[in-house]
Amino acid sequence: MLIRFLLTIFSFSAVATMHVQLTQAQPKQAQSIVWRDWSLALFDDAARTKSLVLLDLEAVWCHWCHVMDKTTYQDPRVVALLARHCIAVKVDQDARPDLSLRYEDYGWPATIIFDASGRELEKISGYIPPDEMVSLLERLIANPTPMAESNVARKPYSVASAYSLPAPLLEELQQKHFRRYDQKHGGWGTIHKFLQGDNLEYSMTLAQSGNKRAERMARQTLDLQLSLFDKAWSGVYQYSHGGVWSNPHFEKIMSVQAVNMRIYALAFLQWKEVTYLHAAESIVQYLRTFLKSPNGAFYASQDADVVQGKHSDEYFALNDTKRRKIGVPRIDTHIYSRENGWIIEALCVLATAARNKQYLVEAEKAAEWIEGHRRLPDGSFQHGEADTLSSLSWSYLGDNIAMAKAYLALYEGTAKRKYLDRAEQTAQCIGRIFLQRQGTDTLAGFMSAVQSNNMQFTPAIHQTPTIHRDENIDVARFANILFYYTAKASYRRMAEIAMHYLVSPDVAEEGRPSGILLADAELRSEPAHITIVGAKNNPAAQQLFTDALTYPSGFRRVEWWDNNEGKLPNQDIEYPILDFPAAFVCAKGRCSLPITNSEAMAMVMKNFHKK
Repeated sequence: MLIRFLLTIFSFSAVATMHVQLTQAQPKQAQSIVWRDWSLALFDDAARTKSLVLLDLEAVWCHWCHVMDKTTYQDPRVVALLARHCIAVKVDQDARPDLSLRYEDYGWPATIIFDASGRELEKISGYIPPDEMVSLLERLIANPTPMAESNVARKPYSVASAYSLPAPLLEELQQKHFRRYDQKHGGWGTIHKFLQGDNLEYSMTLAQSGNKRAERMARQTLDLQLSLFDKAWSGVYQYSHGGVWSNPHFEKIMSVQAVNMRIYALAFLQWKEVTYLHAAESIVQYLRTFLKSPNGAFYASQDADVVQGKHSDEYFALNDTKRRKIGVPRIDTHIYSRENGWIIEALCVLATAARNKQYLVEAEKAAEWIEGHRRLPDGSFQHGEADTLSSLSWSYLGDNIAMAKAYLALYEGTAKRKYLDRAEQTAQCIGRIFLQRQGTDTLAGFMSAVQSNNMQFTPAIHQTPTIHRDENIDVARFANILFYYTAKASYRRMAEIAMHYLVSPDVAEEGRPSGILLADAELRSEPAHITIVGAKNNPAAQQLFTDALTYPSGFRRVEWWDNNEGKLPNQDIEYPILDFPAAFVCAKGRCSLPITNSEAMAMVMKNFHKK
């Protein structure tokens, strides 16, 4: 399988030079339904007209969303019921992260029906055939009573007294990580198969410490995931269904491209398996061909269907030439801060693994465009450009933490101080805007969305703040490493605030444990610390810096001290100023002797890494 994958990647270069026309028409909606955008005015209108509100929360790349548009929402009975009794709302979940995170367990498509006060009457996951939709609407129109789930108040999580996992819970989560691995088919999860980044990264971290079981799980999953790479265009399909790796859903979304690129690059750094590097690099070729805009930023996704609503198994079995004769699945040309932050960080990791500065050039270009077009006057990032969904009235944690991580990755990869400054600026916005308060003075966790104008939540629809586990894991890990780069205690405090939420048993025991285990392990230890001492225009120093970036860990601190630029932001070690460039590797209270060449660097990093 690995040889076949390599041949596919090498043949991809002929495809990579081709370009896609990105002017495809938007998908047609049912003409008889007047779809409205999401806004507070909906519920004023619903109260005035005694109507229900139906929210069709879709994904523009989603096959079953297209099917529902062509069947259910074209059915005359459904159209008539909506026209007489409902206000119909259609929202792309990629454009509204607040709604997406709130209802991600119900889609896509997700159908939510509210009464005029904003109470949820029904929430349904996936495709609803016409007959079922008619029955649902008739029932709720006759008796608009909330479903049983809506009558149960959301259970508040208990704030943990400490910011680290207690020993019994730590052991339970570690066992859960291994127990949930599918021993028969490989990977985590029994219904959908895909590369889950935190599971892979945690297993890789355990493998670095000599855990052979974790290494086997990680490498088996990496090898199986290769079956979800598009053989003609590369890029990675979203997932495979049915509990096996051979039934892909063909959409290609940016989150999947970014996590695969980053994890395969880290895997190459750890095991030097060239197939992993080729996998990561092939994703870049796909992005350049299909999802990279002329300005250097990246688009959001590519559709699963070449003909919307029609299964595309036969189409994706074709080669490049035959596909293009039929057409190219639609590209969502929205440019979101969050999605660009994800791919910028991944490109930085790949640049170190491949020792290819071109990936850094592309990451910087995307970052500069987002900085110039998505940064708001208060220092935070807006999600997208269009305000047709009132998106500009909201600030999302996802955009800001993704860009903060991207800037820190750029600082590590380039040693340009401006990127550390931007990472700090964004971190300060996160602390100011998204911090949640429980009671009068207890701090625990960071909220996913706030209104930009007055930092208040939308009444009725957002009765309680949405706090997302994965976003808080990102905050904890980012703020912790930012503390080591800057020595500013406020960032360590940010990390601890996120952890107070994450280590609550009510939170930690839900979902995948690996992200919380990674964050907990990193807050309990110190990162490996590699510093280059020497002028940045010195070729020998440049080579040492390139070597340092290959240290095989996602938890590290790599810096370049050029005495001509003044001290490092956190000069916690007094390095000697020598007559020649040198590197120092420090960890656990000890530092290496000066390192002056690549061979010595590789040997010292290997020994420090094992210890």
